[in-house]
Amino acid sequence: MPTTLAKTQPRPTATTGDLSEWRSRLIGVDALVPVLEGPPVNYINFDNAASTPTFRPIAEKVDEFLQWYSNVHRGTGFKSQLSSWVFEEARERIARFVKADLTRHIVLFTKNSTESINKLSHRLDLKHDDIVLTSLMEHHSNELPWRKVATVVHIEIDGDGRIDVDDFNAKLVQYGKKIRLVAVTGASNVSGYINDIAVFARGAHSVGAEVLVDAAQLAPHRPMIMGDATDPSHIDYLVFSAHKMYAPYGIGILVGNRRPFEEGDPDSVGGGTVDIVNLEEAYWTDLPDKEEAGTPDIIGVVALAKAIELIESIGWDRIIVHEAALTAHALRGLARIPKVIVYGNVDPEHTAERLGVIAFDIDGMPHALVAAILSHEHGIGVRSGCFCAHLYVKSLLHVNDADARELERQILSRDRSRLPGTVRISFGIYNTIGEVDRFLAAITAIADGRCRGDYQLDAERGEYTPRGFACDFSRYFQI
Repeated sequence: MPTTLAKTQPRPTATTGDLSEWRSRLIGVDALVPVLEGPPVNYINFDNAASTPTFRPIAEKVDEFLQWYSNVHRGTGFKSQLSSWVFEEARERIARFVKADLTRHIVLFTKNSTESINKLSHRLDLKHDDIVLTSLMEHHSNELPWRKVATVVHIEIDGDGRIDVDDFNAKLVQYGKKIRLVAVTGASNVSGYINDIAVFARGAHSVGAEVLVDAAQLAPHRPMIMGDATDPSHIDYLVFSAHKMYAPYGIGILVGNRRPFEEGDPDSVGGGTVDIVNLEEAYWTDLPDKEEAGTPDIIGVVALAKAIELIESIGWDRIIVHEAALTAHALRGLARIPKVIVYGNVDPEHTAERLGVIAFDIDGMPHALVAAILSHEHGIGVRSGCFCAHLYVKSLLHVNDADARELERQILSRDRSRLPGTVRISFGIYNTIGEVDRFLAAITAIADGRCRGDYQLDAERGEYTPRGFACDFSRYFQI
């Protein structure tokens, strides 16, 4: 089975993707939010690429576990022993989710994908003249950590915003055995492109390097397979985050080859990482405890294990078909609205080969203003800006070097009023065609210049708010 299923996705149909029964189980699905004029409206969350809400079965499982909650490992009390058993059972469930072989792989719990990549960057014993080959498509979390420990070389993107495979192959020839790691995203959090990981894995292994896949964006939407070590397209390291998979409390996952973690000192030390400590030395304990310093997020681990069970019970085919149908409907609608510019693949006939992440602008309008109007006048939550992928967004927007330097000068002067970016919508398994239609109606009105508020810009933050509109958040929630 291929590492990602981009070439074998089922085609959208009218029936197989119906997930309406799961929408009713979403916590907060009926939340009403205030708007500038008129009564509160039902909130639409199109910001799933940042974090997802959660479902009642996950919250109920967490509540069920709380009566047994205790710290894990080394406790002799019944609750501690039960919590330790649950903790390790969850680790095995996560290993099965990505088809990891626990005789060869280790599953480590971290705070999030960012910490997972930072941990790996410190444990691969990289030297500054070693090359980490990454792409201009990457989230900052799969770019900045490598700058601190090695020489980063970027694979270019092509005119459609995809990673340029020809440039990748050219750089393999150019740098050869100097390349220690190829670090690529499984799917873009900006354009929704799904990368053919097998291509990058085979290329990395052909020059003796390893491959890391940042699957933070991919994990809720497509199956991930570590693969057998004898398969040139296998994945060496995989990271993803619970907060994008309908599991609250966060936690990150790092799955990878055991070898680098068995050797050398852990990157973070303290409670639980040692067998013996004396005044001169510390003797590290075995994996995984060696790499999980301090008390872990036990509740977060339980939530992720239940979220994985939920995703598997729905089935990948249904998830892919449903989200592809939403994406196709949105792309067709946006194509009919004058002034709307969509970045990346705009073909509604091939949405099963991408994620439901769409970046767009309205010509002549700041992206932050569009996002503000969607929120304050239509109750639709989106995200705008560069989405922690500055290099990629600047490439998509064709920001030249001179303009980029001027923008950097302005930002360092605390002026973000001209910050380049786009508006991003992103779908989850609970979103509906009706919500997409409401969004398209809102974008049509905005593009036509029909907005009710008088918006003022906070130049330092680069954000717009309507004058005279204030929300007392304590009416909705208090600690």
